[in-house]
Amino acid sequence: MTSEFMAGSIGVNPVIVRNVIGLLRKAKLLQTQQGVPGARLAQSMEDVTLLDVYQAVRDDGKLFSIHDRPNPECSVGRNIQSTLETFFGEAQKAMEDRLSRTTLRQVIELNQLERDG
Repeated sequence: MTSEFMAGSIGVNPVIVRNVIGLLRKAKLLQTQQGVPGARLAQSMEDVTLLDVYQAVRDDGKLFSIHDRPNPECSVGRNIQSTLETFFGEAQKAMEDRLSRTTLRQVIELNQLERDG
């Protein structure tokens, strides 16, 4: 498949697809060959988890961002980061735990079941 075909399928610019492919290749999840359209998995579907993919495409690895310069003179601004980081950290951990237990094979099998069922 070409990046243009994939982009048309998901409704984005082909450059976005190529950028994501580049990130996945850098993480050693995909292999590409110069001059040949498309990419292929560098590992088996059973060995690649959604966490692997998430970590490959996230630039900072965080699900939630917190403004890094709140007003220290404000009682809310002074305390909000540490308060939210606790909750956001727990949510991040729960999401990563779930993604780590889901392989690409499982996603494909579920998709086939839903499509056929």
